[in-house]
Amino acid sequence: MAELFRRTNMCGELRLADEGKAVVLNGWVQKARSLGSLVFIDLRDKTGITQITFNEDAPAELLERAKSLRSEYVVGVKGVVHERSAKNPNLPTGDIEVFATDLVIYSEAETPPIYIKDDDNVDDNLRLKYRYLDLRKLKMQRNLTFRHNVVKVTRDYFNENGFTEVETPILIKPTPEGARDYLVPSRVKNGSFYALPQSPQMFKQLLMVGGTDRYMQIAKCFRDEDLRADRQPEFTQIDLEMSFAGVDDVIEVQEGFLKRLMHDVMGIDVQTPFPRLTYDEAMSRYGSDKPDTRFGIELMDLTETFRDCSFEVFTDAIKDGGAVRAITVPGGAAEFTRKKIDKLTNEVRQYGARGLFWIKFEQEGISSSISKFFTTEELQHILHVCEASVGDVVFMVCGKPKVTFDALGYLRKRTADALGLIDKSKFNFLWVVDFPMFEQDDDGRIKAMHHPFTKPKLEDLDKLDTDMLSIKADAYDIVLNGIELGGGSVRIHDRKLQALMFKALGLTDEECQQKFGFLIEAFKYGAPPHAGLAYGLDRLVMLLLGESSIRETIAFPKNQNAECPVCEAPGPADDEQLKELGIRLADDVE
Repeated sequence: MAELFRRTNMCGELRLADEGKAVVLNGWVQKARSLGSLVFIDLRDKTGITQITFNEDAPAELLERAKSLRSEYVVGVKGVVHERSAKNPNLPTGDIEVFATDLVIYSEAETPPIYIKDDDNVDDNLRLKYRYLDLRKLKMQRNLTFRHNVVKVTRDYFNENGFTEVETPILIKPTPEGARDYLVPSRVKNGSFYALPQSPQMFKQLLMVGGTDRYMQIAKCFRDEDLRADRQPEFTQIDLEMSFAGVDDVIEVQEGFLKRLMHDVMGIDVQTPFPRLTYDEAMSRYGSDKPDTRFGIELMDLTETFRDCSFEVFTDAIKDGGAVRAITVPGGAAEFTRKKIDKLTNEVRQYGARGLFWIKFEQEGISSSISKFFTTEELQHILHVCEASVGDVVFMVCGKPKVTFDALGYLRKRTADALGLIDKSKFNFLWVVDFPMFEQDDDGRIKAMHHPFTKPKLEDLDKLDTDMLSIKADAYDIVLNGIELGGGSVRIHDRKLQALMFKALGLTDEECQQKFGFLIEAFKYGAPPHAGLAYGLDRLVMLLLGESSIRETIAFPKNQNAECPVCEAPGPADDEQLKELGIRLADDVE
């Protein structure tokens, strides 16, 4: 077995100030070059790369061993730091090299199936299959270290502010709310199942009943849902709850946390308090409940402008209870050709829009997809209402409010990105507050927009029997650059109010007892007013790093089929295990 060199330094930390220092480095060979009496290797660990030089002064036996080195060999080196004659400005350690005096080879390596470099452009599936190799890349090590620092600042801040970190159960009772549960069969109680938690919601409320007062947890959560760039079947939340707290109390503490986080891990001072928008204002101005405010292009309501026009597509939509809304894209007339507008039209149809209508205000005059339905004077009036200037284009969508909001909310970001209007160096935080308590799904069923434990605004309760969709909740989301970082609400702590909300959602007493009985029981014995919030840790780290996928922030993520390519989960269970669990597969049942 090879002797272990106890390292004294990390590869990426050496600088010219260390010249003459005796060092011991351990790591992987990034690259080896043999020039006869000279051997150079780039030695890599998680901090970076240092050039190691074996020259003519080295013993012949040492030089021969150095010549045997290949990429990804794991080695230890003793040597002395020298100023490098041919400096490498692309490396932080490019001013120095280490003249080796001893070498140990801990393990040899075959040629890896992927290159260990940040810009390898390898297929994502291959990266995930050989994730243990992918993690050797300096970028991935930086990402993991960055995530570690985010978690450390999080724990330090909330500890300093009186929060107690408490672990909540992973094996819990299945509930029907939210996404699909991951189920775990019970061996000791055949036919019964645990669920993996989608969030610690009910347990953190029980902690408030239990007197914990201020709770936090770096919580692992699970949801069996379709995946995309910012979703994983298992993910991590920064989970929080506070007793005797309202909306302003939660927001004040969270703004302090985000200000501290941005300063400590990003070196950026953000101004507090953050702007607040009501849900209604966010939707009417930006078409989104998570607006990106790094650029303008706000929505305009043209419903009254077109109510009595001769264009039946608009008037029919308005008569059907819909609206006509528009955005003015500055400088977009030249950029968005007919071909590009056709592509945008196909893109907004995924949000239910029947079409995309446009007016270009060009130096040569006005052109429009609806010019045959309006006079030039009428088109000029529309441009005036939309505050359009020469070189701008106005895009319009008609339909139900949700359609117009969703389509134009997407389009404002899409066009701003195409025109380079988004300042990627900005970090724009804002709060969206006063969300609706209820929403209606495509089948007409009323459901809680957040969850059934969210406290409605008490002044709206008289609308419960007449206009329940207009009831607002004490709910809030924290948004960064158009992405929801986290959300929360004031919780219901009064049993009568909770029963009223369950009834409004169509739950019978038996269903309430079956699904939430232990929480209802706990509230009998004195529950404090409480409120909380949860951040998506993976998403937060992704945004701060400027990555496009949360997979870049997780050591061993699942792929788009919710599979782990490293260990090949999920996999089959053997017949004996299934028998112990009292489970027969459908294919085995005649």
